[in-house]
Amino acid sequence: MMSTPQSSPDLGPIAGYPEWPGFLGRTPILASESPRADALARAIGARRAVATDIRTERTWRGDGIEGAEISWHLPFGPRTRAWVLRPAGAAGPLPGILGLHCHGGVRSTGAEQLVDTGTEPHPSAARLRAEIYGGRSPANDLARDGFVVLAHDTFSWGSRAFDLSHPTPRLAGALAAHEALWRERGESPTPERRFDTLSGLHEDSLAKAAGMLGTSLAGAVATDDLAAFDVLAGLDGVDSERLGTFGLSGGGGRAVLLSALDDRVRATVVTCMMATFDSLVPSRIDTHSWLLNSPGIRAAGDWPELARPDAAHATLVQYGERDPLFPLGGMRDADAMLRGTPGYTGTFFDDGHVSSPAMQDEARAFFARTLRA
Repeated sequence: MMSTPQSSPDLGPIAGYPEWPGFLGRTPILASESPRADALARAIGARRAVATDIRTERTWRGDGIEGAEISWHLPFGPRTRAWVLRPAGAAGPLPGILGLHCHGGVRSTGAEQLVDTGTEPHPSAARLRAEIYGGRSPANDLARDGFVVLAHDTFSWGSRAFDLSHPTPRLAGALAAHEALWRERGESPTPERRFDTLSGLHEDSLAKAAGMLGTSLAGAVATDDLAAFDVLAGLDGVDSERLGTFGLSGGGGRAVLLSALDDRVRATVVTCMMATFDSLVPSRIDTHSWLLNSPGIRAAGDWPELARPDAAHATLVQYGERDPLFPLGGMRDADAMLRGTPGYTGTFFDDGHVSSPAMQDEARAFFARTLRA
């Protein structure tokens, strides 16, 4: 779902989310006994939202997997679409893993980039899978390994996208400039590319609205991710004592934040999203989105500090030595800050900004070891 035209244009940049201000106004910021989690939740404005009306929309079976497309309602915004995969015929309880999709400058799709759903994929999901996941579907591979995997569209992506059918004058003007450039180049963008461009332009306004409403883009995404993690923990056949999460790029940042906010996470894989703040700010401000640049994150700790595992938690960080988005020196400094911490593993690959097959194989072995699949 890329827009919801029935939404009122009077909501301006938050069209499609009329209940969001009310939810933020009445819902306290997430509280925790962990000083790190408490500081982070306050810094980014993360809340706890409860998923209701969980429905199974479709099921399929094949290639060693039982799959289901599900959806749920949160107190704000459109319904969340998600997929649950589990090994065919396996008896539970099984460990559960939450798959977190990347940012990628692509909001026309979300979690489907991680999942072979048994149907023709969304064009954006197919492209991302081919370009950055080596043609693989990581969620399916993990399910075949013996895990229950949940992958969901998060706040402002895919089914949770904002209604951009009535862009504000500022947004419409910016889009008109892009359309003029496309015409000059003789390009005819697909509907998916057009929406991704528009939603990328919209992110500045969305981040501004989030800040004025008492949260941040990172906090709003974390709120969605915490709700999805609750859904995973409550699924039939899932062992709620053996839960993990993984993500690439912006998904890796989401995995860091989720793991820092919820101590039920026992194993985390962060791929191509780790460096020190000093190596990123201010020189790389325009390289990364508001998701990783939300104001306040640094007050809660440097990225390596937020990712540092505790005694009951294991973290694998995968670094791409040729990653153009993160300076190698910043990656090495982050690794040095984390090295020696019990539960931490850092691996450098001769790769760019991708989740390569070798990275995915290492992640699968890590989860098998740490969650005892």
